[in-house]
Amino acid sequence: MRLRCAVLDDFQQVATEVADWSVVEEDVEVVSFDRHLDGEDDLVAALAGFDIVVTLRERVPFPGSLIARLPRLKLIVASGMRNSVIDYAAAEAHGVTVCGTASSSTPPVELTWALLLGLARGIVEESSALRSGGPWQSTVGADLHGRRLGLLGLGKIGSRVAQVGLAFGMHVSAWSRNLTRERADEAGVELAPSKEELLASSDFVSVHLALGDRTRGLLGPAELALLKPTAYLINTSRAAIVDQDALLEALRAGRIAGAGVDVFDIEPLPADHPVRTAPRLLATPHLGYVSHANYATYYGHAVEDIRAFLDGAPVRRLP
Repeated sequence: MRLRCAVLDDFQQVATEVADWSVVEEDVEVVSFDRHLDGEDDLVAALAGFDIVVTLRERVPFPGSLIARLPRLKLIVASGMRNSVIDYAAAEAHGVTVCGTASSSTPPVELTWALLLGLARGIVEESSALRSGGPWQSTVGADLHGRRLGLLGLGKIGSRVAQVGLAFGMHVSAWSRNLTRERADEAGVELAPSKEELLASSDFVSVHLALGDRTRGLLGPAELALLKPTAYLINTSRAAIVDQDALLEALRAGRIAGAGVDVFDIEPLPADHPVRTAPRLLATPHLGYVSHANYATYYGHAVEDIRAFLDGAPVRRLP
């Protein structure tokens, strides 16, 4: 009897197209879910008959209570090599192996600039007006050359965002609690003396920090109040780093020029979520990691993980 594998959140129905699953097809039946499963009871009802689960990023939590209710589960494959919503101790206690995949930082870098440029040049508004018979030129674009780009975080993604900013002729500065002058110099950017100074002096602020106890709510009402009224905020990192209510209030009140957001407190967003109607907001449905090459890596490595598990020699084990 073949094992059964559930592929979660395969919204575009491409998981079996971008990777070669033939190496496991004799041993595994693959079923993809194109709708999000929300809530432990729904997950148990949907996954009770599966031995393997492939989960995308950190969208579906696997706490100990869920793992305990899935006695048939033997393997979880999570995209990326870090996942904070899987209870690894519970997985081990219930004999569930957890493996990861490689992940590229290129797609979120590119999406960051898509959002920033879309905001700066009013791309959505102008395109919509052109296609609907609206006014010819209704916005005045914000220049990048000579303006200041402030980066919260200068890691793998932040440093690559910085390179693009420098290529545009921007003044780039960065801040994080552990950022050193040596690291900033290495990236060719200025080290901001404080978070507050970076926020107050930047024309564009982009968030590239990992979510943790020290970064959760890092940008609250007081911090957002420091931004210039002509400034734009971009967040392709984690929603909880920015106080969502405070950001919506700043947008509604026109206290900042706009925001570009790819991450949300609830995903997928409910139909009546206030983000969907917020002014001055360019929002995308968590597309940061969604690209053909990255999906090919995710699902290609998922197949490798499954094959290795079946052969008794799991690879890329987490944590």
